[in-house]
Amino acid sequence: MLSQTFKTMMIAAATLACGLTASAQGFIRDAEIETTLREWTDPILEVAGLQPKDVGLYIINDPSLNAFVAGGQRIHLHTGLLIAADSPEQIKGVIAHETCHIACGHTISRSRAADVASRPALISIGLGVLAIAAGAGDAGAALLASSQQFAALNFFVHTRAEEATADAAAITYLSELGESPSGIVTFFEKYRYQEVLSEARRFPYFRSHPLASDRIRTSRALAQETGLMDVPTDPKVQHQFELMQAKLIGFIEPAARVYQKYPIGDDSEPARYARAISSMQSSDLSATLKEINSLLEEFPDNPYYWELKGQALFEMGKVAESVEPHAKSLELLPGQPLLLINYARSLIARDEEGDLDAGEDALRDALIAEPDNSFAWSQLAIALEKQGERPQAELATAESAYHIGDYQRAYIFAARALEELPKNSFEARRANDIRNVTDPALPENERYWRRRG
Repeated sequence: MLSQTFKTMMIAAATLACGLTASAQGFIRDAEIETTLREWTDPILEVAGLQPKDVGLYIINDPSLNAFVAGGQRIHLHTGLLIAADSPEQIKGVIAHETCHIACGHTISRSRAADVASRPALISIGLGVLAIAAGAGDAGAALLASSQQFAALNFFVHTRAEEATADAAAITYLSELGESPSGIVTFFEKYRYQEVLSEARRFPYFRSHPLASDRIRTSRALAQETGLMDVPTDPKVQHQFELMQAKLIGFIEPAARVYQKYPIGDDSEPARYARAISSMQSSDLSATLKEINSLLEEFPDNPYYWELKGQALFEMGKVAESVEPHAKSLELLPGQPLLLINYARSLIARDEEGDLDAGEDALRDALIAEPDNSFAWSQLAIALEKQGERPQAELATAESAYHIGDYQRAYIFAARALEELPKNSFEARRANDIRNVTDPALPENERYWRRRG
């Protein structure tokens, strides 16, 4: 989850030539939101003839309204879009539209910047965006972009025909699932004024997906033909939607905005969730625990509320007390990689007897599921260093750096590890691989190393 360290760590993580601020763009991770979006997206992918496991789904912390496909089969959704949506159907409509751009084989113009940006530059604990390569001020320099630069790259060449095809396909996918295609229509109608704005003033989504009145009319006609426009929203989906928006608003929006939308008198589940998160952002432990505990009393089997309690305690200095809630979240949702990382982080920080071994085990389990999770590798490096396993810790640091594209740090630590690891061991071969791939002598790395000085 998005922690209080976000504002400072974001700056420490990376800067581009255009510069970064605390609100700059970065990839975020959250077990709950990812689960929700996957539940919505995977059936659409399947009906489109795609394998869900082959399609990446990424959330970008950016307030602008945007969604796009880049880096192959990778769908990207801005938090601005997720918060601005009026219904889950609108989000599903956008996802279905983007799915066609993959399934229909539409041309995607990519640049090196787009390719690099497709990799998770920042790995979070829950929703939190944390810098991964400690001490490396520009560790993710090639992996982040400001909102302005991201929009300006114009990743796609969408022809009018491709857009019409994607609209029609989205409606077909949703209707085949028996779901209402109303979202794609209402989404377009909500922002139809965008077509009269100048290019500079349009939302990024409508710069790459031109919106015209005839397109809206055609989409509405096709949607109405399905006879599914009035299919009601599944209550479970509506609940997921409300919690997702509450979580995003609680973490991303200023407290005034949070309490305007979710005032104290609102005792609904989403309102308490948003206020709990906002209070944590303000380091108000008492208010945070009051809201979280009220949620846990009512929903004791919700792993994400236990996760939030663990994070709040950890980030406000109650490290030892944070272990139990994180353990409870895993009891309710065994094997979830991000929850495993949360648990391991608390164990490693507490550092009581047996904690380092248990933390290492949890991290290795998480890395089986997510071998490119840089934050998990960095935490593993800490655990190994504390156990006196210096060469292994150096290799883990090299892995962490490699997976955010910090080739200089990866090369240095892989070389250090290689000097001490047993010859011909698996770890030595892996260190040698990383060193070779990040070697400054390789022509493809020349520009990177020259930029790094």
